[in-house]
Amino acid sequence: MFLNAKNWMGQALATVAVTMLAAGCGGNNTGKGELDSPTKGEIHISVDKTYQPLLESEIRVFESQYPKAKIIAHYKPEADCFKDLFNDSARLIIVTRDLKANELEYFKKEKIRPQSGKLATDAIALIVNHSNPDSILTMDQVREIMNGKSQRKWNIVFDDQNSSTARYVLDSINKGQPLPANTMAAHSNAEVISHVEKDKNAIGVIGVNWISDTNDSTAIEFSNRITTVKLRADGYTEFVKPYQYFIGTKSYPLTRGMFYILKEPRQGLGSGFVTFLSGQPGQLVIGKFKLFPARLNIVFREATLTE
Repeated sequence: MFLNAKNWMGQALATVAVTMLAAGCGGNNTGKGELDSPTKGEIHISVDKTYQPLLESEIRVFESQYPKAKIIAHYKPEADCFKDLFNDSARLIIVTRDLKANELEYFKKEKIRPQSGKLATDAIALIVNHSNPDSILTMDQVREIMNGKSQRKWNIVFDDQNSSTARYVLDSINKGQPLPANTMAAHSNAEVISHVEKDKNAIGVIGVNWISDTNDSTAIEFSNRITTVKLRADGYTEFVKPYQYFIGTKSYPLTRGMFYILKEPRQGLGSGFVTFLSGQPGQLVIGKFKLFPARLNIVFREATLTE
């Protein structure tokens, strides 16, 4: 369904109300009265649903290495992940931003020391129908589309009106201006892809891991269900897709961070999973899903790409 533009502005930019924290941390034990450890036990975590394919793979690999560990991930809009952190429903969240100054100040007053760090540089991909002739865009054209000033009709599709991709467009592209009336919430990232497949006027806004071909060892191929838009960043001459090299060098214009935020008073399963995500095994999975790993020493080599 198409949504009122004012609702997008109000809901996507709504700040998370800081609520009183309980003394303990949610999901701290295995369910049998036994505290979890970095490699065993059970915890619930909240994950921005932009990262669902990636985190599902990370959890499979982690649990295969540590069979006594069980990580139950809840995939939801980013704003809800922060609510879970503050109301003690989750001690670990995976999101697209670090803690803000006011949030850090709140934890300081509560004598809580959350840990946080960057795991990867992520990219926002724009996707269109194969029959759409406009698959190469400048950032000026992207801004015109997202603020409703484009001469051509576009149907903008997000996964959710409270999603991190909607917040990114409002903050980084529209600079606080509302999205136009022809903006749609598809309710899931999979539905964004399905909608774009059917609508030649649609432009989908989606995290790059949702369209990555993980069977491609060269880390450059995307889903053949849709066309991934080439973009030219301001001040650049080349139009590029969100390949890892262009994400890492920031020559692809729509990039953001992928962060963990951990609120764990001791070395539990949350700490163990963060260590895994930050180490080589977890970082290699991140690379497989076409994000640019933040904690690997990556060497660029020249190559010729053909399309």
